[in-house]
Amino acid sequence: MKILKIAVFFIGLSTFAQGKVGAVDVEFILSKMPELTTVQTELETYGKQLDIDLNKKVDEYKKLVEEYKQGEAAFTEEQKKEKQAALINLDKDIQKFQQNGSKLMDIKQTEALKPLYKKIGEALDKVAKAQNFTQVMQTTQDLVYLDPAYDLTVPILLELGITITAEE
Repeated sequence: MKILKIAVFFIGLSTFAQGKVGAVDVEFILSKMPELTTVQTELETYGKQLDIDLNKKVDEYKKLVEEYKQGEAAFTEEQKKEKQAALINLDKDIQKFQQNGSKLMDIKQTEALKPLYKKIGEALDKVAKAQNFTQVMQTTQDLVYLDPAYDLTVPILLELGITITAEE
């Protein structure tokens, strides 16, 4: 039984040693894709629309505050409470809208970038299979050294039809 365990360990070790591991800088590839400018424009437009919607709410709030100040002396206690409640609700609505604004932008960005990441993934799959890589990891700032022979970033860019200069 002990010999069987040792044999399985060495078989597993030799199988692992036969794997070819590569790395790719997905964010660099994304930054070089021409479609990214369209996505950035789309996100800017969406952000501007969110700003317009927020400004409408702020303007409405300011208008209600001004109306309240002008008519406060003539209001009954019931009217004051109603107007104050409306101001408080609108203020909460504005705060909630501001908090959700960044979340909405993140969702929109994820949605807009999804086709680009899919395109990168398909090119990665082709390159990895063509060069017999069994595993591909994403490069990070923690990566200290990468043999250029195992860097799939440039071959993926070429697969996508994107050329880069030697300095890049």
